[in-house]
Amino acid sequence: MNINIKRAAREHVEAIAAICSCGWKQTVEGKLSEAYQVKNAAEWYNHERVTSDIENGNYTHVAVIDSEVAGVIGGAITEPGVSQIFVLYVDETYRYHGIGRQLLKVFTEQHKQEGARDQWVSVQDGNQRGIPFYEARGFVLQKKRKEMANTGESFVNLQYLRRI
Repeated sequence: MNINIKRAAREHVEAIAAICSCGWKQTVEGKLSEAYQVKNAAEWYNHERVTSDIENGNYTHVAVIDSEVAGVIGGAITEPGVSQIFVLYVDETYRYHGIGRQLLKVFTEQHKQEGARDQWVSVQDGNQRGIPFYEARGFVLQKKRKEMANTGESFVNLQYLRRI
């Protein structure tokens, strides 16, 4: 499998929206209501929003296999020396083939070149795809943050950090 990591661009909008929407819903399945899942995915992963986020540099890289987008990572330098991962999702067809690892590596190298020394990621409590992935790459749980969805449902975000 030939995986090509490239900069996210407008031509990737539809695939990014689909991959992120599906991936996010899978992380909260059984934890947050279907109504909230649909509303939140429509707000964050609609084509207009994804296009804007690409233009603003919030979706940084995609993994492409045979001209098909298989994964996406996004984030930013949020303050001097600090890298934040906003999204990292791999299409379920391509999971467990090293795509997430390659996306994270390219993303991290770029941020190190921009002066980042610390890297943060927020993971939904109970996300058994994300938590083991990040912990295996040196991220250490720093804090748990209880949050409230606009539907009144509560959930817990885990804040992980690693030195890069």
